[in-house]
Amino acid sequence: MESKRQAKFGRQVQKDLSEIFLREGKALFGTQFISVSQVRVTPDLSYVKSYLTFLNEKDPQRMLNLIKLHNKELRTMLASRIRNEVRKIPEIEFFYDDTMEYVEKMDKLFADLKAKEQPKADSETTIE
Repeated sequence: MESKRQAKFGRQVQKDLSEIFLREGKALFGTQFISVSQVRVTPDLSYVKSYLTFLNEKDPQRMLNLIKLHNKELRTMLASRIRNEVRKIPEIEFFYDDTMEYVEKMDKLFADLKAKEQPKADSETTIE
């Protein structure tokens, strides 16, 4: 369970990372839209897990690897924003958040199931 301090710091880091990707990300990653979907922070605020989603990216692993290559630069940008809030700038690790892909896959499965059941329901109502 997260403390209030962890939750508050996590929200701040999420907001700051989102702004970094939006403003300075174009120079590092091109026009790719990167969203910070979730941030997890350790109790001592020294380690941050950041979960990212990419809009219209065919190869999310390639993009994630590119972000990991620029980890030091991103941490420096984050440090300039949060330096007055913490004693030590946290280490950041980035992960791909595939939640949206999972949701789309499940929606498609349910739609397919519904489509298969539809003709059976229609044929039952016509027989009288």
